[in-house]
Amino acid sequence: MDMSQYLDLFIDESKEHLQAINERLLELEKTPEDMSVVNDIFRSAHTLKGMSATMGFEDLANLTHQMENVLDGIRNRRLSVTPELLDVIFEAVDHLEAMISSIAAGGDGTRDVRRTVEQLKRIEQGEMPNKQAAREEPPLEHAYGEFEYHVLEQAKEQGFSVYEIRVRLRDDCLLKAARVYMVFEQLNEVGEIVKATPPVEMLEEEQFDREFLVTVVSKAPADELQKRLMGISEIDDVKVSMLSSNEPSAESEKAAAPQQPAAMEQAAAVQAEAEAPEKQTAKQATKTIRVNIERLDRLMNLFEELVVDRGRLEQISRELNHAELTETVERMSRISSDLQTIILNMRMVPVETVFNRFPRMVRQLARELGKKVRLDIIGADTELDRTVIDEIGDPLVHLIRNALDHGIEAPDVRVARGKPEEGTVQLRAYHSGNHVFIEIEDDGAGISREKVLQKAKSRGIVSPQAAEHLNDQQIYELIFAPGFSTAEQVSDISGRGVGLDVVKSTIESLGGTVSVDSQPGKGSLFSIQLPLTLSIISVLLVQIAEETYAIPLSSIIETALVKKEEIFSAHNQPVIDFRGKIVPLVRLKDVFAVPGAADDGDAVAVVIVRKGEKLAALAVDLFIGQQEVVLKSLGNYLSSVFAISGATILGDGRVALIIDCNALVK
Repeated sequence: MDMSQYLDLFIDESKEHLQAINERLLELEKTPEDMSVVNDIFRSAHTLKGMSATMGFEDLANLTHQMENVLDGIRNRRLSVTPELLDVIFEAVDHLEAMISSIAAGGDGTRDVRRTVEQLKRIEQGEMPNKQAAREEPPLEHAYGEFEYHVLEQAKEQGFSVYEIRVRLRDDCLLKAARVYMVFEQLNEVGEIVKATPPVEMLEEEQFDREFLVTVVSKAPADELQKRLMGISEIDDVKVSMLSSNEPSAESEKAAAPQQPAAMEQAAAVQAEAEAPEKQTAKQATKTIRVNIERLDRLMNLFEELVVDRGRLEQISRELNHAELTETVERMSRISSDLQTIILNMRMVPVETVFNRFPRMVRQLARELGKKVRLDIIGADTELDRTVIDEIGDPLVHLIRNALDHGIEAPDVRVARGKPEEGTVQLRAYHSGNHVFIEIEDDGAGISREKVLQKAKSRGIVSPQAAEHLNDQQIYELIFAPGFSTAEQVSDISGRGVGLDVVKSTIESLGGTVSVDSQPGKGSLFSIQLPLTLSIISVLLVQIAEETYAIPLSSIIETALVKKEEIFSAHNQPVIDFRGKIVPLVRLKDVFAVPGAADDGDAVAVVIVRKGEKLAALAVDLFIGQQEVVLKSLGNYLSSVFAISGATILGDGRVALIIDCNALVK
């Protein structure tokens, strides 16, 4: 039976079940006596096990089965819920997520989960883990496959020695992946690495405790290898042993043997049994269908072409001034506007899909840091375009890690300052106009104004003279400068400022902005403003000489006519007085070197644009009017053009460049 046709459905449903398990496990930690929560987790695990067995992913099914046994023990009150027990179950869920990701990427979903399975078995037998036991690892062992066995045999025949090297890192080692890289680099200079346990992918992602095992073929003596590796900092111990016999273990032979497919009838029965309680909601489930995002992208592209033709028709009807044609075109415009709204809504995804991963992350980080933190999520049903959703996950992860590591204080420090022992991080999302705002607020220590200013001056980010004129808001914005950090000690969780420049550039590449506000001793607030969609935007068309440019309406405050005598000069820069504020005047004809542009007349048409708290006045020749346009990329060759974010095709077929106001204000 060919299962490949069901693979996409299996991956989607597995991710949903794992997300449900993660959420309910966090609830279980708060209410360990609530058996309805345990039943929900058990049902999701049971369904996942059945689906995995049906699809032939035995490793996945076996780990889920072992997890299910522990959940059954909790359900029957044989086992009690403790944070240490939940740590092991969360570890199993991490493995399951990695397996599903491997399958989605075209892999076979296999993973070394022996340690976790062993821990689950011990828990099932009544041996409750304590904090130390949860961290203990059984000694690492290599399981050689048939291919690796032959490689080692041939190496020995050619005069190479085969070494198994056990490397143990220090407890306080921060950059474990970097140390692994240095070990591999040293070994590759004198030999060839055949195998690593855990696998290289896990080592790179730091998914190991302190020890890892490497098999190397080399002509160098063992003491030279040991000397090379012990020369690397933060390495506690290196044991080099020569492999005398390369007989593959019974376990590895078993692993290399083809897996027997699970009995299809039994697996189907298991799944049917698991789905039985959900039959009541079957009617509701039929109201939604899964649509591949590529189909929606194609639909959007076709509609974008329609928007261009709509603009052309509107222009033709104005030129011909034919009553019936004008009426038909207006009706078509209204219908296409409604169609545009529907298509954009189809692409909208609740930010919940990104927010869902944070409660689990906050729990884990809080335990690592020895802090008590509560994450409040507000407005998770707020919707954003799928393309934006895919990009904002990493910036949010960084800001939340920052809040936990450097914002929220340790429990004893909080109590000493008269605060509750448990810190609060609030994650909010809400709509406002054509934008979505995402805010991350913590009630921690806040950002030290003096420390930021001192570090900025020492790094040359701001001159001592300029520093005297900065207000609090501008000083806090300095933490987004590249390479800026106020951390006393670099931490593997985060460093205030390390990577915040990347957060800012990612948000700005999406057409958004990020700002920070803080009250020392009371907490910090990071605010992200994002456009609802990236593909169709409202713009103001302006003319400079013979060229047409588009300025996004989201950046515009207002338009105005400024008399020539109202333009002043400050620091060799033309400025205007706009409602009591001194605003720099940017002549677009000079910025873009527009050929044939005339000198300013008696009055200059300006567009006032804003980026955060900063304003700029863009001088143009003529306002054409407001229009909805399709944002097209300039492609790889023109990706670095200053102050241009893209282009659009106008109704008459001409190309108008879309101005990046952020770059001009900067």
